[in-house]
Amino acid sequence: MISYLKATPNARIRLGVRIPAWNLLLVTVLDIMSGCQSLRDQERFAIRHHSVLNEALAIELSRPPSDSASRYFFRQVDVAALSAAIRNWKIAQIPSGAADLDQLICEGKTLRCSIEPTAGGRYAFITHVTLYSAALWLAARRQSGRCSKAAAQR
Repeated sequence: MISYLKATPNARIRLGVRIPAWNLLLVTVLDIMSGCQSLRDQERFAIRHHSVLNEALAIELSRPPSDSASRYFFRQVDVAALSAAIRNWKIAQIPSGAADLDQLICEGKTLRCSIEPTAGGRYAFITHVTLYSAALWLAARRQSGRCSKAAAQR
């Protein structure tokens, strides 16, 4: 994954850059996978794992990325290039490549004001989910009217 993240262009001005862009991206991927939900969480994660990451990656960063460094970086990141790098990495993980993969596009909606509590702690509401296959030019739709209480609260 690091080689794909290194291919992502760095839009920052070179003056004063202490942390490579690929390292900020890698720490972000790792902290999201660890359940971090904010830049402060990301900073705490980076501080907690700084020495282990330096050792594992064979780099010598004097300090971990701060939340402000991440905020500044992600204001300038090329989102299309980052998405392409992550997509290319995911495709590289598939043994046969992506030649036989079909792209599925999913869209879901819940009708506003349609939620009503039912007996047994469930809710009834109207949902509409559509899956579209790019290769087949086919859309499959499903309409539903029930879900659990936990799903309704999400």
